[in-house]
Amino acid sequence: MVHHTMPTSSTSANRASSRISSMFRVLTSSAIVGMLAACASVALPPEPSIPGTAPLPPLATRPPPDDGAPLPPARQSGKSRWQPVRWSDLPGFDADALHEAWNAWVRSCERPAPPLAALCPEIRRLSIASPGEQRAWMQQRLQPYRVEPLQAGAESLLTGYYEPLLDGSRAPTATQQVPLYRPPADLNARRPWYSRQEIDTLPQARAALRGREIAYLADPLDALALQIQGSGRIRVTEPDGRVTLVRVAYAGTNEHPYRSVGGWLLQQGALRDASWPGIKAWARANPQRVNEMLWSNPRVVFFREEPLSALDAAFGPRGAQGVPLTPGRSIAVDKDSIPYGTPVWLASPGPLLNLQRLVIAQDTGSAIVGAVRADYFVGWGPEAGEVAGRLKQPLQLWVLWPR
Repeated sequence: MVHHTMPTSSTSANRASSRISSMFRVLTSSAIVGMLAACASVALPPEPSIPGTAPLPPLATRPPPDDGAPLPPARQSGKSRWQPVRWSDLPGFDADALHEAWNAWVRSCERPAPPLAALCPEIRRLSIASPGEQRAWMQQRLQPYRVEPLQAGAESLLTGYYEPLLDGSRAPTATQQVPLYRPPADLNARRPWYSRQEIDTLPQARAALRGREIAYLADPLDALALQIQGSGRIRVTEPDGRVTLVRVAYAGTNEHPYRSVGGWLLQQGALRDASWPGIKAWARANPQRVNEMLWSNPRVVFFREEPLSALDAAFGPRGAQGVPLTPGRSIAVDKDSIPYGTPVWLASPGPLLNLQRLVIAQDTGSAIVGAVRADYFVGWGPEAGEVAGRLKQPLQLWVLWPR
């Protein structure tokens, strides 16, 4: 999934209530419980042996890692430098509920990077281990490295993203008239394709999209949010009156550059709170200028429709790694700095969320550029959107790499 960062505002983040934090805990725990319930009756295949390795002794008998041993040399990965550290340097490592992250880690083992693939049989086996056993295994098998930018002064920032949950209709109604489109048939023949303004105003652009509508929404800003996030869930009213829950997933763009509507409003002097709630409030107060604001972002995202099973609904959309995202445990990174599937220790103190936890790099985004830069997958629905729209905090990252 390719997404852009939601507009954020550090001043509005200070006004976030404790209700958001408690909601976030419910989101993450409910996704995990749903996943476990769905998978409880599925028999796992026997684990293959790892070529070239001896059987591991029982976890309880393994000696603790020798913190007095020499550290390995630093590594360079694309735009980042990985500086080796001790496990004791990871803030909060002894307190994290690692089993929550293990679901995301097992998912990454569906499409593991080569250096991490050899660990996957053990990762699967440890999904039912105690937190102490999981922690001891990580210390034995992985080396933590602090992620640093190659250039001093580079931005270190955590933002958030989510999966919108919206109501829609298969056919336009009096209130739902904003279409979401599948890719046009001639998308690859014309590059870039028509801009957002041209799609809204040129007859030939509208003709090329006729019959490509997936559903219609009521609010053009909801459609824009869906395009910014790259995917979403829609409760669709069918022609016979039934309501079905579907996912719309990223399927391409018109290849115009992405421009932040929040940035445009700031440049216009139209508002000082460039968070998503602030943008929506401005749009309600200035309906005659909504199109002008929307057209400031020429980029349009096209979607494909996917059914949502009970198991699918317990996870987010597939990220760029090709595996479903786990709320609170999946991040989007700059893939030139951190490979997909890498376990990462994340620390981000802030007024909105205070995070010290294990996450997995499973996605990317065009706005996620730099060594110490991550987008945090919050979950789905309006409350997750409130968190994602306000999250903007300092960040530290440590990759956990095989020894």
